[in-house]
Amino acid sequence: MGISMNLVPYLVGDLHISAAKSATMVTNFMGTLNLLGLLGGFLADAKLSRYVTVAISAAITSLGVILLTVATTIPSMRPPPCDEYRRQHHECIEANGRQLALLYVALYTIALGCGGIKSNVSSFGSDQFDVTDPKEENAMIFFISRFYFGISIGSLFGVIVLVYIQDNIGRGLGYGISAATMVIALAVLLCGTPWYRFKRPQGSPLTILWRVLFLALKKRNQSYPSHPSLLNDYENRRVPYTKRFKCLDKAAVLDDDCAANTNKNKPCVVSTVTQVEEVKMVLKLLPIWSTCILFWTIYSQMTTFTIHQATAMHRTVGSFVIPAGSFSAFLVITILLFTSLNEKVFVPLARKLTHNVQGITCLQRIGIGLILSIAAMVGAAIVEKERRQRAIQKEIKQSAFWLFIQFFLVGCGEAFAYVGQLEFFIREAPDRMKSMSTGLFLSTISMGFFVSSLLVYIVDHATKKSWLRTNLNKGKLNNFYWLLAALGFINLLVFLILESRHEYRTHLPIKPESREEELKSLNNEMIEDVEKKASIQSLKNIEP
Repeated sequence: MGISMNLVPYLVGDLHISAAKSATMVTNFMGTLNLLGLLGGFLADAKLSRYVTVAISAAITSLGVILLTVATTIPSMRPPPCDEYRRQHHECIEANGRQLALLYVALYTIALGCGGIKSNVSSFGSDQFDVTDPKEENAMIFFISRFYFGISIGSLFGVIVLVYIQDNIGRGLGYGISAATMVIALAVLLCGTPWYRFKRPQGSPLTILWRVLFLALKKRNQSYPSHPSLLNDYENRRVPYTKRFKCLDKAAVLDDDCAANTNKNKPCVVSTVTQVEEVKMVLKLLPIWSTCILFWTIYSQMTTFTIHQATAMHRTVGSFVIPAGSFSAFLVITILLFTSLNEKVFVPLARKLTHNVQGITCLQRIGIGLILSIAAMVGAAIVEKERRQRAIQKEIKQSAFWLFIQFFLVGCGEAFAYVGQLEFFIREAPDRMKSMSTGLFLSTISMGFFVSSLLVYIVDHATKKSWLRTNLNKGKLNNFYWLLAALGFINLLVFLILESRHEYRTHLPIKPESREEELKSLNNEMIEDVEKKASIQSLKNIEP
């Protein structure tokens, strides 16, 4: 947080890169960081385990922040300084490729390391709870909120203390402290090793995915069995059978090639019902996944254009000038506040009203987050319009504390949406794919940042650079915020439709029926069918 929240002022102010290009650089960095969570999740589930992946990723992140410290300390890595007059007339010399090279290497090394941490640390934390024990299951309900509370405490330190050091003492020292804390974090992780519960990797989840999809396509002309109990390894399934995506059941059809008993255990010939159902679970996540993207597109504005707005506003309290990046403390404080209120007030109250252990469901949390993000963009558009009018007509700088509105609303939204999304992807995913599922959640954040970059590119070209300008007084940033609000509203409608149709994994019968019960059920269905046909025939034989 200490890096991302204060990167745009450095790119614009020290490297003399345009506001639109700087915003794209930051959103691409954050997008890649979260997208690499998929790689980290894959490695943990397939080979390394979550603990080993987190440890290695923390070491890589430490190296990346050290490189960033070097890149921002060496004077030759920056273009010549530029005075205010030349800055207003766009005459500053922009950093060249050689000067940006080490910065890019540092940022994307950090992205590689953080991707592995973010996709596994929450799942590794959830591994420490035995969900078959009622006490530990109740403790797990609060784990994710407390986990995110811990992240927010670190974020608050980053945006207040580290941002101030970066702006007023030196970038090198600010990033050097980040590197030191990362090394300490790795040491703390390793010290806890004797007390952890470990789960071994259960093979590559991607292998299971492509095999099921391939076999379902290969056997598409096969007929369905008369009853699901005739599918391969139905009796030993570890998850409940569902009728959604029934076309995938053909991957578990026992055809002539599988007649020999030995072929039933060959995954390249036939899948098991468990494997098919696990793939169905992943596919069920994708519609909700797609509607979560726009929330993070809106959130990304808090790290880019909102911080750039702060640089053009009045930030002085007495004789103290607040760093622009430190205004994101409003965002973090709001998250801390509402994460605490969720645990202490909202969840207990919701439990009494809904009689649900979770209080409100994870999808309801996400929905609240989406609504608040739309309200944030409406507020941001109004504030920016007022700021611009005052600056142009009265030559007065509006107080940067007005940015509290959008920070507060997005912070409230994130307190609901982040916890809701993380809980949704962990709870609804197959057990063997939890890290991959967390990576899938992080990819929504990633896609949100990439969509932001794409929107900036499209808007910049469609408006011929009239909306998004380095000099905000000559641009129309408020129109960009209105565009995001409109897109957010459309996205919310789609989410509500998908949410109403989603069937939670925990709502399904988990205990598999025995073979005898299945055959009995099948016989009953056949008898009912015969009786219906006999009744219809008897009615036809009655003379009027």
